[in-house]
Amino acid sequence: MTATDAHTARPAGRKRLLPPLPTQAERVAALLRESLIDGAYPPGQRLSEERLCEELGVSRNTLREAFRLLVRDRLLVHQMHRGVFVTLPTSEDVRDLFKARRVLELPALRGAVRPTEEAVRSVGAAVDEGEAARSRREWKRMGTANMRFHQALAGLAGSARVNEFMSQVLAETRLVFHVMDAPREFHAPYLDWNRRIHTLLASGDVAGAADELATYLDTSEDQLVTAFTSGERGA
Repeated sequence: MTATDAHTARPAGRKRLLPPLPTQAERVAALLRESLIDGAYPPGQRLSEERLCEELGVSRNTLREAFRLLVRDRLLVHQMHRGVFVTLPTSEDVRDLFKARRVLELPALRGAVRPTEEAVRSVGAAVDEGEAARSRREWKRMGTANMRFHQALAGLAGSARVNEFMSQVLAETRLVFHVMDAPREFHAPYLDWNRRIHTLLASGDVAGAADELATYLDTSEDQLVTAFTSGERGA
């Protein structure tokens, strides 16, 4: 054994620690988070424990623990004596979400100098899904495809933790999108932008793709903050 081998070898008897399996409550929280990303629950909606327990086949205790996890993630709020509601975002939430998205998406894209074929295909598949939804005039599904696109961009980092953080951020972002009364007009221009970013990425122009994404995020943030600010002033 060389000196290097001796330095890097695992001590005798030391077992490799595997990540713990998710609990049932964590699995339920993940399902509800995906439903939020899909736009199934609008901001302010009260979630029925009875209905969800029946749909998901879980106990009230398990569901309440899943709710607690999602309250911690700022996706739900618990109101005493009233129940659990989907969070109502504010313009400040929009600004903070886009800060988080820049931290997660841009480095993942800029660092994708030699991305795997599978990772690039995932980005393209999300664009294909959005274009197919647009052709069928399924505007809500087009918005969901847009969420998948950004999840795939974060996936270029090849990090399970980045994927987890991005899933939470996108669930909050989908709640923000509910403020736009015209999903077709809002999402359609970004779908074409998604295609440009994927084309640049697939051709190896990572810097060009990242520049497009940076402008994309700035434009989307400005549009959403304007909509939220207008609504808050009129409240």
